[in-house]
Amino acid sequence: MVTSKISVLFFLNHLVIIVIVVCKLLAMSELSTNKDTLVAVLAKVQEYLKQPRTHLKKIPESDRTTGQAQYIGVCDNVHQLSIKQAEEYLKTVNRQPLVLPFPELLQQTLKSPVKSFPDVHQKKYPLSGTSLKEKNKHPNISTDSVTSLQDSEPKEHHFPSNSSKAVVQQRGLCLSVQQKPAAFHPREDFHKSVFKKMGQKESNKGTDIPFPESSQTKPPVNKHLFKILRGRVDPKAADFCHFRESFCLCWDSVGDVLEALQKLLRDFAVPSADVHGERLVELCHCWENSWTKTPSAATLLSALDNQKEVLDLVSRPGQRYRGEGGAEAAAVRIQSSWRSYLARRAHLYHCRRKWAAGIIAVSWLLYTQRQHVRKALQAKRSRQLENNRSRAQHLAANWKHIQSSKRTIIHIPSLGYSQKQRLNLRRFDVLQNTQIGRLCEVRDENVEVIYICPQHLGEDILDYYTNFLKCDGDTDGAGTGTGPASSRQGRFVILTPEAVDYFPNHKMCLSTLLKYSPLTLKRVRGLIEGRQAYIVGGVAHVDDLAVADELNVPILGPEPAVSRLCNSKSEGRRIFAAAEVDVPPGQGDVYSLSQLHEVLAKLIVQNIPVRRWLFKMNSHYGRSDGTAYCDVYHLSCFTWALQQYELYSPDLWKSESIQESVMSKLLDEIPHWLAHHAQPARSSCYPSWTCFLKTFLRQGGTVEAHPPSESITFLTVDLLLEPGGGVSVLSCGDQLYGSCQLEAVGSAVPQTSVQPETLHSFCIRVGRACQHYFSAGYVSVGLATFTDLNTTEQKVWAVDLSVAYSNQLSMTQTLLMMTGGTADWRTGCLEAPVLKIENQPQVENCHAVIGSHLFHSNLSVLYCDVFFNMCKLRGIGFDMKSKQGTVFVPYNCRERCSIGMITVSKDLELALMTFAQNLSVIHQEISSSKLQRETNFKEVVDNIEKLLQTKKKSKDKDAV
Repeated sequence: MVTSKISVLFFLNHLVIIVIVVCKLLAMSELSTNKDTLVAVLAKVQEYLKQPRTHLKKIPESDRTTGQAQYIGVCDNVHQLSIKQAEEYLKTVNRQPLVLPFPELLQQTLKSPVKSFPDVHQKKYPLSGTSLKEKNKHPNISTDSVTSLQDSEPKEHHFPSNSSKAVVQQRGLCLSVQQKPAAFHPREDFHKSVFKKMGQKESNKGTDIPFPESSQTKPPVNKHLFKILRGRVDPKAADFCHFRESFCLCWDSVGDVLEALQKLLRDFAVPSADVHGERLVELCHCWENSWTKTPSAATLLSALDNQKEVLDLVSRPGQRYRGEGGAEAAAVRIQSSWRSYLARRAHLYHCRRKWAAGIIAVSWLLYTQRQHVRKALQAKRSRQLENNRSRAQHLAANWKHIQSSKRTIIHIPSLGYSQKQRLNLRRFDVLQNTQIGRLCEVRDENVEVIYICPQHLGEDILDYYTNFLKCDGDTDGAGTGTGPASSRQGRFVILTPEAVDYFPNHKMCLSTLLKYSPLTLKRVRGLIEGRQAYIVGGVAHVDDLAVADELNVPILGPEPAVSRLCNSKSEGRRIFAAAEVDVPPGQGDVYSLSQLHEVLAKLIVQNIPVRRWLFKMNSHYGRSDGTAYCDVYHLSCFTWALQQYELYSPDLWKSESIQESVMSKLLDEIPHWLAHHAQPARSSCYPSWTCFLKTFLRQGGTVEAHPPSESITFLTVDLLLEPGGGVSVLSCGDQLYGSCQLEAVGSAVPQTSVQPETLHSFCIRVGRACQHYFSAGYVSVGLATFTDLNTTEQKVWAVDLSVAYSNQLSMTQTLLMMTGGTADWRTGCLEAPVLKIENQPQVENCHAVIGSHLFHSNLSVLYCDVFFNMCKLRGIGFDMKSKQGTVFVPYNCRERCSIGMITVSKDLELALMTFAQNLSVIHQEISSSKLQRETNFKEVVDNIEKLLQTKKKSKDKDAV
């Protein structure tokens, strides 16, 4: 009985909730006109509920079962909730009117309460696009409200299914009434809505509660347009009044946004704007749900119906200053811009000063570090220089003893050119290895050679030189290789610095590579330990001192600074002048363009017979790439000058008054003459005269006359300035030329152009003059001999001086090694022992042609063994008995483009013919008509043929 009463009470409490909801719906509509009747109904329902609750409380707690106690508690909670909700709704009814949602939403709410509530608070609608009515067609679920409502209900699982469904529907109905977005719908939409049914009858103990049912008709679309003129709304306008009346319930939010929009339009002096009312309401809703305090201008303008026109007007430059407060805004903008400019300028100035301070600080630190390193290097080099001088003094004092005892010579064929010159040279490692013939100094029984090679040699080349040095050129009767030759293999070592692998493309000189090769230095130090040793270098470099100091051995040569000075072309002319030998007309130490023009004009006037003038850079040691030339017959006034020279005698021509008129014309024409007709001797380093002239003026140089003759012979003489003070001639030969007429590719040994005694005396004087600059070293003197056309006398000019071990001297050592002969350069004789029929050696004179710069790019396709076999099949070889034939000197095993060759014969003409014939045969074997590559073989052959024709003509004249 108690349980049934509790069930009835529970149902009645839910019924009260439904009645309260219906009363609220009626109160929100204008159909409910009598609020007192609603209050009376609610009061009677509450009194009716108090009676069963009073009966339930009269049951003693001891008599209550567990289920009854739970039902009583639930009923009590429901009763309290119902009374509280009734009181709240009564207050709401008495305080303000409410607005029902759309009827179709109400019907959907009663049918599916959980899925029909739009979540307008969580979803933010865009400012443009579909209207709010179109958004309501697809409502979202307010999950938070539904969840909180379901959590507040007691969870009992044994209620009837119908009653549970009714409870959920009642809760959903209450939620739909409490939704805030309902206040943003216009009231007239609800006025036009009608209820087809006031409710659905559900009877429970005779109780009937009506439920409203929405109609199927859709409300008409209404934009609620109104105008804003000059930034202000006319409050009495009909369209605005209609809009305000439709949204009076949310006018506080709408009014704030509308005021902001009016302020924006006034600021930009917009004359007219059409406001879309529903967009404005949606904007209000989005603004309330957003985090921003004030909507942006673009957001406000999105509520306008003529948004594009207004936006174009607002976007005009300076439009803001035409509206309300424009003058003040302009003043503020100008002041702020000016202050910003001043602040930014001050900031940039500060940043520049800070940056400059940082740069100065870093630069100062780097400068101090460089100064510290520079001072340390200077101290180290000074110490090395002092040590080298002390060792050089010891070498000079003991030179005779060293020459007569066993000694070790460390050959370092280094080319210590400047970095720019080294980088411009092709195959620099091959150029440094062209003096591999220094190995042949082991022909002296007291000499051991340590040869530092600038590249790794292959096994084939190593075997070639091993067998080559075993040859017994000194003769023991049969050439069996016994005697002194048997010990030569153990008296030479070829070492390659390991730094060659570390710096393959840096083109460092050999001394620098050896300096950074501690393993090679250690091995050399072990080989010379306890022995007399000294270094023979190439073109001197400062790293020669470092290597010598590391090995603690002297250098047979001058100091690097002295060597650099003597190798200068201008200083060479001074040395020749000190030696009182003839030099070509010219002048050194030319460093400016105006000086060059004046010197040229003066030299041309004083030396009219000279047809070509040479320009030589100071720093290019004995190489033609630092030489340029220009012929005077390109001068338009030279013919007139020659006529003037023929009018006067040589004595009258020397007067300055006569030469002045010719010099003035030459000065006017020389700049154009040089610019168009001067050209470098080799275009590999300096492709044009402009490039050559720029370097020439920076380094300085000389202007010299080319010998005025068609028959000119250039000679090279190698001297040794002995540490003890003596001067000896080691080699001399007539030069052979290739593609460049100013660079020798070989020579004919011994020379036959000048009387040997005259040449010896000439060279000894040059050697004595050199000893005033340095005490010991190797010197190569370049000479030019020709016949003077006026006096028909032979003249010898000293044209070049190089303080270094030359390629000709290296090839001469190879020649003496192969022939086993001796050379008396004072008499100009080269003698070699030759085996006769009775196997008795006899000494005979011989001649040789040596070529140290033979180049053919097709040689790279042949290995050394293949090349030697090819030459052997063509009859190119050397006969050890007759001491005649051809000897090759390979330089490298990698590219194999360069090679040296020596031909020996009893007659000079035969040696020249053999040399030319060998080049022609090799060229035919390795070349094809379709593939012609770079070579100087053809030019050498042509020059030899011209030389042979000249000698033949001279013999014919002598015979006549």
